[in-house]
Amino acid sequence: MQFCGNNSISNQQIMQQYIQQHKDRFLSELLELLRIPSVSADSKYKADVRLAAEFICKKLKSAGADIAEINETAGHPIVYGEKIIDKSLPTILVYGHYDVQPADPLNLWDSPPFEPIVKDEKIYARGACDDKGQVYMHIKAFETMMATNSLPCNVKFMIEGEEEIGSDNLGIFVKANKAKLKADVILISDTAIVANDIPSIDVGLRGLSYLEVEVTGANRDLHSGVYGGAVANPINILSKMIASLHDENNHITIPNFYDDVLELSPAERQAMALTPFSLEAYKEDLAINDVRGEAGYSTLERASIRPTLDVNGIWGGYIGEGAKTVLPSKASAKISMRLVPNQQSDKMTAMFTKHFESIAPAGVTVKVRPHHGGEPYVTPTDSKEYRAAERAMEESFGKKPVPTRGGGSIPIVALFEKELGLKTILMGFGLDSDAIHSPNEHFGLFNFYKGIETIPLFFKYYSE
Repeated sequence: MQFCGNNSISNQQIMQQYIQQHKDRFLSELLELLRIPSVSADSKYKADVRLAAEFICKKLKSAGADIAEINETAGHPIVYGEKIIDKSLPTILVYGHYDVQPADPLNLWDSPPFEPIVKDEKIYARGACDDKGQVYMHIKAFETMMATNSLPCNVKFMIEGEEEIGSDNLGIFVKANKAKLKADVILISDTAIVANDIPSIDVGLRGLSYLEVEVTGANRDLHSGVYGGAVANPINILSKMIASLHDENNHITIPNFYDDVLELSPAERQAMALTPFSLEAYKEDLAINDVRGEAGYSTLERASIRPTLDVNGIWGGYIGEGAKTVLPSKASAKISMRLVPNQQSDKMTAMFTKHFESIAPAGVTVKVRPHHGGEPYVTPTDSKEYRAAERAMEESFGKKPVPTRGGGSIPIVALFEKELGLKTILMGFGLDSDAIHSPNEHFGLFNFYKGIETIPLFFKYYSE
């Protein structure tokens, strides 16, 4: 049934009543999903990842999907679902992921990461915001539209289990199933709004190149008294090599690193500066006394339109309790580069590898191992799909959303456009303060229910 005339008001009221009536059940089901430790990066959780896929598949079916199935891959499965009410109507393809980041370090959690609790109007659990809570908004919004006979167009779901490890098998699935995935637009909720009283829509994502480096010195760990000062210490060498990757202005020193960066015009930067932002609140939230980043750019710009290079983990030598005087044979680090439009992940990975190998001093050998990557993405703000999202959020929040550029990466988005020819709307409902990828990840009850309320409005306006 399409929304039209006075039915628009009555249908919306009916849906809101349905959400209110079933909100406790919606939350209970989400908590059940959050109890499943679907960590895609760790093979010991393989069975749990599948359990989460089965849960999603079951809930899609019970919500009203005519097809809800688990598609096997070389890795973790992909859940596909669809409801086709009329082939002449538009089709919205909803994408999300049910896998989560590892919960480490566990000692920094205030409550166990896979024993979700609701405290201070927030759901605390690994995956609460990224992305189980936001995926589940779509399933419950779909259920609401089906239960109230308000679904205005066709819908397909593609929920994967490898987003946190690069989505390699999803890319294969997409290329092999173009007819099955045929749609008019892709809708994703895996991003954030500025604040609960400042709705926003992400119109850009940074790309990603993720690598692991290893520096090897002697053929075994050495006594630091007997050999110290006479042979290279891989930890010392690795630290110096990493430190050399930025200059005193926090510019990245890899030759030609910025050659392909698409610079924003002064007008674009001025428009971006209008986004509500409190530097003092930002520092207070992070418990830091100052910010730090590339000279010449604001904090918002550094975290969205500029490329970065960061160490995500570093190890080597003895880190157990007490002392062990040793020169380690090896030292390693995980390094990520966030990329901006026109930078290509394969090219940047090769550029990093060549440079890092070139700065290794005599006495050590270096290995660089790429993990995964993805391309940056920008979506236009004058399209039918963006206007539909804008109207939906304005009606739901009572305030027009601001377009923002996200600092994170969803590597599959650029591939969707390349392989399926579809634009993506990034209509997320999290907050930057939700501690995704960190201990004590959480998702506000307001945000969860606001998503369920807003998503049907996007369906409505996109179908008109």
